[in-house]
Amino acid sequence: MQKTFVLDTSVLLHDPRSLYAFGDNLIIIPAVVIEEIDTKKNLLDIIGRNAREVARELDHLREQNSLSKGVRLENGGTLKVELNHKSFSHVAEWFNEVNNDNRILAVTLNLQLENENKGIQNMVVLVSKDAIMRIKADSLGIESQDYLHDKIEYTYETYVGYKEYRVSSTLIDQFYEKGYLDYHYFDDIGLLSNQFLILKGEDSPNKSAVGRFDKLTGKIKALVFGENSYWGIKGRNAEQRMALEVLLNDDIKLVTLTGKAGTGKTLLSLAAGLYKTNDERIYKKLLITKPVIPVGRDIGYLPGDKNEKLRPWVQPIYDNLELLLGTKSFTKLEDTLVGMNRIEIEALTYIRGRSVPNQFIIIDEAQNLTRHEVKTIITRVGEGSKIVLMGDTEQIDHPYLDSECNGLTYIINKFKEENLSAHVTFRKVERSSLAQLAADIL
Repeated sequence: MQKTFVLDTSVLLHDPRSLYAFGDNLIIIPAVVIEEIDTKKNLLDIIGRNAREVARELDHLREQNSLSKGVRLENGGTLKVELNHKSFSHVAEWFNEVNNDNRILAVTLNLQLENENKGIQNMVVLVSKDAIMRIKADSLGIESQDYLHDKIEYTYETYVGYKEYRVSSTLIDQFYEKGYLDYHYFDDIGLLSNQFLILKGEDSPNKSAVGRFDKLTGKIKALVFGENSYWGIKGRNAEQRMALEVLLNDDIKLVTLTGKAGTGKTLLSLAAGLYKTNDERIYKKLLITKPVIPVGRDIGYLPGDKNEKLRPWVQPIYDNLELLLGTKSFTKLEDTLVGMNRIEIEALTYIRGRSVPNQFIIIDEAQNLTRHEVKTIITRVGEGSKIVLMGDTEQIDHPYLDSECNGLTYIINKFKEENLSAHVTFRKVERSSLAQLAADIL
């Protein structure tokens, strides 16, 4: 049975290609959605880009026929811009404010009532990224759903970058003696490339070991870098040691780190970056950046030059650099950074169009990136560079992203089987006992 899907503005601004994601069904775009997209087209962020992309797609489709009459799509569906069914009478009793959301609800409800009056067996579904819109639709008896087309099946249980396995104490002793174990001991658990294995003794619970699966050699290898200290920083737990192992391995070009605040993602990445650029000179520069997404109300325009405007957004990075470099004031930190001439803190806005060769690149708060943005960033990575993306997928500030459809989650799942990449999920907070308690119970 064919369905009618009414698309909310949030869906189109999240994914301009959503027009083609509903098979051979009828796709309805209320006229008010076109108006809302028009108000977003001049924005300079990803929302503005998507608004312009939607406008181009609709402009291309209208060449076939009037959008108000309906246009056939390549996948067999039909797209229509709805100009009628805008009566507010059925919605006003419960939601009497005449705003754009309620106008979209009115169109959806009127289409549904018309089908019922005509005896047409056609389910009308409102698709929205806005949870409040879905709640309001449900209260009106309208079928509603989130836009699921680009969601990744990702949970902490499916892929965290490591697995635990109980073995005999003899095998653990053999691992320490040889520095590796052949994969045939563990081929039944299906390890991915660069996935870690935490070995626990069956007969001796206190005996354990951590190894990394090297798919090219077919061996579980002992940690080479993770047990050492770098710029005064050493892994305090197994997850941090695993992270250092992949951060300092030059053969692994893409590293993703996820975990709650205070687990050490940024500090470990900076320590590894400083060691690789300043001590070993493997990379010419340490490039640090993050998306500029405000938490809560935007503070507006900031005074000063580019560096002064950027500083409030990257203050957590400066805090970690002060600890690593042993400086006690921002002025001394700036002097140290200028003297080293190997660290660049940049706004993510300026990375488009660049080619970044021979650099150790750190992208903080990557959970606030869209799939398109993260693709843009990784395709900027030049020859001889390494990129680290990290963040907490439970703390997303972008209005149209969630834990299952953000750039960081997307990259983790797309690259988890590649030899050039590795992932580690942090569970233990090391900032303080209070921070660990807050992360667990709040």
